[in-house]
Parts: sequence; C-alpha cells; structure tokens
Amino acid sequence: MSTEPALMTLTAVAQAIAAKQLSSREVTRSCLHRIAEWQPKLNAFMAVEAEAALKAADEADAALAQGANRGVLHGVPLAHKDMYYDAGKVATCGSLIRRDFVATSTSTALARLKDAGAIRLGSLQMAEFAYGPTGHNAHYGAVRNPWSLDRITGGSSSGSGSAVAARLTFAALGSDTGGSIRMPAHFCGVTGLKVTFGRISRAGAMPLSQSLDTVGPLARTAEDCALLLGLMAGADPEDPTASAVPVADYMAATQASLKGLKIGVPKSFYVDDLDPEVAGVLDDTIAVLKREGADIVKVDLPDQRQISSACQLVLAVEAAAFHKRWLIERPQDYGAQVLARLQNGLAISGVTYLEALRWRGPALAAHIAATAGVDAVLAPVSPVPAPTIAESDIGAAPDAEAVIQRLTRFTRTINYLGLPSLAVPAGFTKAGLPVGMQLIGRSFDEATVLAIGAAFQRATDFHERVPVAA
Repeated sequence: MSTEPALMTLTAVAQAIAAKQLSSREVTRSCLHRIAEWQPKLNAFMAVEAEAALKAADEADAALAQGANRGVLHGVPLAHKDMYYDAGKVATCGSLIRRDFVATSTSTALARLKDAGAIRLGSLQMAEFAYGPTGHNAHYGAVRNPWSLDRITGGSSSGSGSAVAARLTFAALGSDTGGSIRMPAHFCGVTGLKVTFGRISRAGAMPLSQSLDTVGPLARTAEDCALLLGLMAGADPEDPTASAVPVADYMAATQASLKGLKIGVPKSFYVDDLDPEVAGVLDDTIAVLKREGADIVKVDLPDQRQISSACQLVLAVEAAAFHKRWLIERPQDYGAQVLARLQNGLAISGVTYLEALRWRGPALAAHIAATAGVDAVLAPVSPVPAPTIAESDIGAAPDAEAVIQRLTRFTRTINYLGLPSLAVPAGFTKAGLPVGMQLIGRSFDEATVLAIGAAFQRATDFHERVPVAA
C-alpha cells in the first residue's frame, strides 16, 4: 500500500492486516519508526517495548498465515495510558509511589482488546494518578503537544492524546473522571469518547473517583472509537458497576445520516467567555451539522455551575479516600499540585459529600427534562485552545485550582451526570492549534453521538490532518 501504515486509521489498518495487504510486522515497524522520531520531542511514552511488539507481530502474522484470525484487531499494535494493569507489566500510574508496581492481573478493557487480537507497543505517559488536566507530571516531565511542542496536551490522558495525534499508535485507552479523555482530544486534535458511567468495566484500571471514573478510547475517528467501544462494552463479573444494558451495533451507527436528528446548543454557560477562535469553530460546526441535515435548536440547561461544584466535591473526597494511606505514609512522594488537591479532599465533611452525591439524581432528572426535545447537545470541550506548558505550570500555587477549573469547566458536569460525550476535532486556530467540540448524549446512547461524530467527519477533514515533526 502506498501510504505509511502508521498514518492509517485503526479500522483501515485492521482490515488491511486481515486481508493480508499489510503484515502486522510492517505496521508495527511503521509505528516504531514514528515513535523513534517523535518520542524524544513529545515524551508521550512511559515505556516502548519494541522487541516484544515485533515478536508479537511475527506471531500474529504466522497465525494469520495458518488461517487463525484472533479477532477484528488481529495484529494491530496499540499503546495505552499507564494505569491499565497488564499481568506481569509495570503500571506506574504516572507516579513515584507505583513506579515499580507490577500488575498481577489484566484489566478487563485491555483483556477484551487483546482477545480481539491487539498487540502491545508499550505504555503511555499520564498525569500523576490521573489527577491533573494539563499534562504536566512532576516526576516524569510534561507531555508535549505534537502541533506545537511548547503547548500542553491536556490531561490526564496526556500521552494518549499526544501519541494518537502524532500517529504513534492507532488508538489508546484513556480515562475520563472530569474530562481526561475529552481535553486531550480537544487540545491534540483527535477523537475521544467518554462513555456513560458503567458502559465499560473499570476492573483492573487504577481508580481515582469511584462514582465518576470512566474508561474509554482516544482514536483518530468516531468510527475507530465505535469499533473499540463495541469490543469493550458490557457487563463484567469483576466490576459490579459495569452495566448489563445491551451493547448496540456502534459501527453500524457510524453509517447513519443526520437527517431528522435534533441537536441542541446551550443558551448559556457553554457559550460564555469563549476564546474568539473557539467561538468561531462552534459556529462553523453548527453550520456543517445543519448542512448535513441536522436540526439545530437552542436548549436552556439547568445551572451548570452548581453541577460543576458538586462534581468537584465528589471527586476531591473520593480521590482523597483512595489515597489516604499514602497521604499519611508517603506524602513526600507526590508532586506538589497532586498532594495539595488530595489534601483538600480530606478537609471536606462527610455531610457535604453525601449532599453532593444525593443531588445527582435530581440534577440528572432536570437535565433530561431540559434536553427532552433533542438527540444530543453540542458544546465546546474547553473555552480555550491549548495554553503553553510554561503558563499552565502552576504547581501548588494559590491560583492553581482556578486555572484547573477554567480548563475543565465544560467537561466536569458530564461526569457528574454520568452521560456519554464524544469529542471530535472541529477546527484549528490561526496559530495552527486544534479545537474540539463535544457531543453530549443520553445515558447509554453512545450510538447517537458516534453517528453525529462520524457524519461530521465525513463532511470535514480536521481529523485527517497530521502534525509535522519540527
């Protein structure tokens, strides 16, 4: 094939391997070549496992030659956020505390991708314990944005966003507790899916917040996300919060037309205080969706600031509870910002936490009522394009929390409500920085947001643009 294999989409490369148009070795070598070129600039990988990946690729090719196809990802090399336990492999979780932690079991999400034939390229960088929205890491250094090396990637799935954007891996698992898949998708110009709470098992994935965490993919297209979701979704005896709601045919959904769909645009909050170029991309996105046959209507959502505040409370307490022992025994091993945020969580009362939890039902009911007439809601992922690493490196400074809240104010609310949201590349600034938009759906209706995202991507080419090595 004429194109460099690493530049293909996940769906296309999987089909090419299955059809024996490309070997797994050729594809893996292509990814490793790009990793060798980009990794020194980006710091996107925690570990590159080149020899093991090539050996696994050869085994995949040999199996296919004998007629043994392991699944739809047979021989496809992938790398994931370094918080997914893989038996016998180190999972640092971006921390010093777990620098040498060797997993004894494999996470369900990872196991399901392996069962479909995927092979391992290595592990990807992340914010320490997935608790940071910028991509800074006090222990392993910042991950850099391939579109502009002095800019942040977004976090906490920083390596995932950077590596997918630079075409070092065809897709990568991230996690989204307050925006940690969608923000790297927005800042790095890739597609990221935050699923409904409970849609994908979290067994064997490092916890941060038990009632907010979700597992999901970052990839190049909505179609690629649909492929991965179909493989990972569904009940799991290892995770009682994983839902048994039937798994839709997400790949079929990506072929649907937008005709007859109603998409809501919020009247306030998500359109307030936007960077002018982000506002321009929102207008352009609305125009494309209209042209493709969608009906755009204004929606009046409940007070999102209250929802955002409730999410912050829940996250702070649940994260502090998980880390309590280490906070007592090993406080010196945390980065300053993560330590300060975790300690803040210890100071919140049980009554305040329970009130924030109990309000979730009424808040979701109010959202459902406000959006009853639409199939999905369109909103920016963040009010700004990627800031520089230097200007967002605020550590534990007094205004650190304010900087974090500004970046994440459009994503946290969705986690609190437990809804699905697909972030898609929707434009670029004059300086060449990507801008993403998110499509917020109904509970367990990932199919509709994937359908809208795929239709948008058929009409635009933002997701096809590739950063050039400096």
